[in-house]
Amino acid sequence: MSADPALPAPIGELPVVRSTPSGRQAALDQVAAEVPVALSLNGISHAVMMATPADIEDFALGFALSEGLIGSPAQCYGIEVRAVDAGVDVQLQLASRAFEALKQRRRAFEGRTGCGVCGVESLAALDLQPEPLPPGRALPALGPAEVSRAFHELAGRQPLNAQSGACHAAGWAAADGRLLEVAEDVGRHNALDKLIGRLARTGRLAEPGFAIVSSRASYELVRKCARLQLPALAAISAPTTLAVDIARRAGLRLFGFCRADSTVEYTASS
Repeated sequence: MSADPALPAPIGELPVVRSTPSGRQAALDQVAAEVPVALSLNGISHAVMMATPADIEDFALGFALSEGLIGSPAQCYGIEVRAVDAGVDVQLQLASRAFEALKQRRRAFEGRTGCGVCGVESLAALDLQPEPLPPGRALPALGPAEVSRAFHELAGRQPLNAQSGACHAAGWAAADGRLLEVAEDVGRHNALDKLIGRLARTGRLAEPGFAIVSSRASYELVRKCARLQLPALAAISAPTTLAVDIARRAGLRLFGFCRADSTVEYTASS
């Protein structure tokens, strides 16, 4: 009986030809891996994501939480990660109550496109009405100094990106800006899910702090943070109007263009 194949390495070494003003030269380059990750819930296929094959258990748990598949980490009874020829297979075992609620939600969107308008099901399922942040979770004292400190520390905490130049990062910082955790992936959504999963696995989702991302603040990232009732999200680039709208509805503080010693807060009252 052969052993299960090992997961692919997150970084591969590939031959390239570098061209400079002084000429062309053969070399080896570090390239970020991107593989299909198939997620199954209680044995039923749910989604296939393209991701960096590292911290897959964190990714799976974070995805289940941030997409509302489960309401708490306790509803995930187990995660099995296995390398297969086509990529990575992940089996999540969910509590029967959570799985039944998910099936009911799926049934609610079946057969509603009789008018012929494409996308009705997806629009109805976008979940653009987040629960408001509880007052005790807010970070009213969070300011540019703390946000800038977190991003300054992020620069030296991205080993995969340092090797490949192709990975996003998501970080979790304490209220004073100290960077406590960093997760990396070729996908910005995946990096945030990995971070959420790691915090959930270690029982730290409710601790005071804020998330930072090395990307723009798309509505999906804000929605994930709002669903987990994280108090703030800071992005190195810009948000979208929908991201700002969701952040305001949720009471989540949203910062963009966090570079050097400057930030832009999109949810400030004045």
